[in-house]
Amino acid sequence: MFFQRIRFTGVLLLWSVSAAFAQTLTGKVAEADGKNEPLVGANVYWLGTFVHTQTDTEGAFSIPKTADQRRLVVSLVGYQSDTLTIDSLAPVTVYLKSTNQLQEVTVTSSATSIDRLNPIQTEIITIKALAKAACCNLSESFETNASVSVNYGDAVTGAKQIQLLGLAGNYVQINTENIPNIRGLNTTFGLNYTPGTWISSIDVSKGVGSVVNGYEAMTGAINIELAKPDGPDKLFLNGYVNSFGRGELNLNLARKLNEKWSVGLLSHGSTLQNRIDKNGDGFLDVPLYSQANVVNRWKYQSDRWMTQFGVKALYEDRTGGQRQAGKDRPGVYEFGNLTRRIEVFSKTAQLFPSKPYKGVALILNGVYHDASARFGLRNYSGIQQTLYGNLIYQNIIGDTRHTYKAGASFMLDDYNERFQDSTFTRKELVPGLYGEYTYTIPEKLTLVAGGRVDFHNLYGTRFTPRVHLLYHLPAEFDLRLSAGKGWRVANAVAENYGMLVNSRTWSVLDRRLNPEESWNYGAGLTKALQWFGRKGNFTLDFYRTDFQNQLIIDMETADRISVYNLRGTSFANSFQAEWNIEPLPRTEVKLAYRWFDVQQSVQTPGGETVLLPKMFVNRDRVLFNVGWASDKYEKWKVDFTWQWNGRRRIPNTDHSHDGTLTSVYAPAFSNFNAQVTKNFRTWALYVGGENLANFTQKNPIIGANDPFGKNFDASMVWGPVIGRMIYVGFRYKIGE
Repeated sequence: MFFQRIRFTGVLLLWSVSAAFAQTLTGKVAEADGKNEPLVGANVYWLGTFVHTQTDTEGAFSIPKTADQRRLVVSLVGYQSDTLTIDSLAPVTVYLKSTNQLQEVTVTSSATSIDRLNPIQTEIITIKALAKAACCNLSESFETNASVSVNYGDAVTGAKQIQLLGLAGNYVQINTENIPNIRGLNTTFGLNYTPGTWISSIDVSKGVGSVVNGYEAMTGAINIELAKPDGPDKLFLNGYVNSFGRGELNLNLARKLNEKWSVGLLSHGSTLQNRIDKNGDGFLDVPLYSQANVVNRWKYQSDRWMTQFGVKALYEDRTGGQRQAGKDRPGVYEFGNLTRRIEVFSKTAQLFPSKPYKGVALILNGVYHDASARFGLRNYSGIQQTLYGNLIYQNIIGDTRHTYKAGASFMLDDYNERFQDSTFTRKELVPGLYGEYTYTIPEKLTLVAGGRVDFHNLYGTRFTPRVHLLYHLPAEFDLRLSAGKGWRVANAVAENYGMLVNSRTWSVLDRRLNPEESWNYGAGLTKALQWFGRKGNFTLDFYRTDFQNQLIIDMETADRISVYNLRGTSFANSFQAEWNIEPLPRTEVKLAYRWFDVQQSVQTPGGETVLLPKMFVNRDRVLFNVGWASDKYEKWKVDFTWQWNGRRRIPNTDHSHDGTLTSVYAPAFSNFNAQVTKNFRTWALYVGGENLANFTQKNPIIGANDPFGKNFDASMVWGPVIGRMIYVGFRYKIGE
């Protein structure tokens, strides 16, 4: 009883002190549409504090106020936030403007930025960053990005692969406007099939992604936003040619038909027919190819409905190998790949103007992908038919501090592949259910917890949990934590074209190849910087990926490639430090260092399991980029990028007599790129160069003089296979 009295007295005293120094501010929040409709569930809080309330059904609120609380923030999903300076206790009325009513918004930003409000570590690559280089396609859009690196997979096919967190792009979910795109049979050349001039922005997210978008984001997610039918440019024309003989022409058209309907056309044509063999090994340094690519899309938007739908079509013919490839000469080693792809898509959303936090969306996508290839005497053909659907519902629980998304998804993948004398058919039916809850304390904390259950017809029921936390610390520090699971079903042949340009024998050691599974854990810290009044940021992050199962493509034995489920341990550690700053007016500087520790268990020739560094992954990487503009109109722009790539382990063709493995490392090398752009009112002319130091890997093809012999191997590429390249181009646009 005595302690209860003390506790009651303490609470009473605390209440009395608070009442003595805090008073109450009242007010109302309404929509700025001339009707003064009250807004329910709007967040009202004092900037930099946890003192928080929300509006009731009449749009009214009351919030305690002390003498040092002067900056009042009012926000609501779907409306522009407002910040007021409060110097008295007089009732206030706050009018918020709906983001759906904005007629014109002008946004200026740096080339890349961190999404400060997203609990998932996300870097936004803007058009400004893409213009720092030619960016002819998606694979060439990461030259100034420290997180994503792009490498050639071999010395024959011209296929490019990305790496994120030390692992291949297979483990990154790559979406186009939140529709899974580069996956399955599209994995090898898919990065080449999205022209850079079509892209309006790229979001690069590290760690496990949102469960709303699926279960395949094991190390990160990349989402590409394309130019919109109702975008600001009615016409955009781009031409490009380089010193290798590659030429491109891109045309984007957009037209608003009326207040609700708009239509857009994105088209691309490119070719390279110049036979280049600078190192004199008898093989083409880059394959010949021709590509035609087009997207037609329509958009309808009203106060209550928004829908987009369209069709994509692609044709590409690619030829590589010896210099006489493609001329029907007997005894010539030839690589060829013919891809035909058609895709239809739609995205429909129901909007609730009086409840902007509420919505229903349906995403549908259908793909037919037909690819046939030849690798010397080996033939491959594959057809993929995919149907994807995602139904999303979002709403609040009580108020906008508590929001949730729930929905159902469906994925149908029908594969029919043939490699040499073997046929691989697989039909995957994967319906799934998911839910994701978000708790927000504005300007302080965001917690996202989600999970999904997927019912795979071949691999059973699978649960995928994920959690993300964002905490805004004092002094403009942002702390992010994440953890979660991901899984995917691999396509051993289609995802490893680079492993087929050799004389190695393929050996599948397990009768059943299981889905790949991993857990990913991450932490990131971002600090907003000021440099003599100019903004910048500094970022540190660390991620670890632990595999429960992984498809191992084992090249440790000189004459074969062994394919099997993981036996033992496989993990990847990734650390990155990045500094972005504007030291001088109109000058942007990026300096980044990245470190990887990636290891996996493989089998020795003697049958033992040993943990070794993963091949073709460099431990260290440094990136430096500087961009300068002559004035605020950017009449002249100069960009320079230096990349230093540390050494990496590569296959060793010799084994010791006792059956153990010895490691061989490729040397470190630097790469220099630069571009100069002259901007006019509607025109832009640019000239640039890549690999300006002219560094190339010596003898990238082993046994090039006998491509049908047992020692032939063109899959051991760790650096550039072709030297310096110079390019010129133009951009022309007509705005609204």
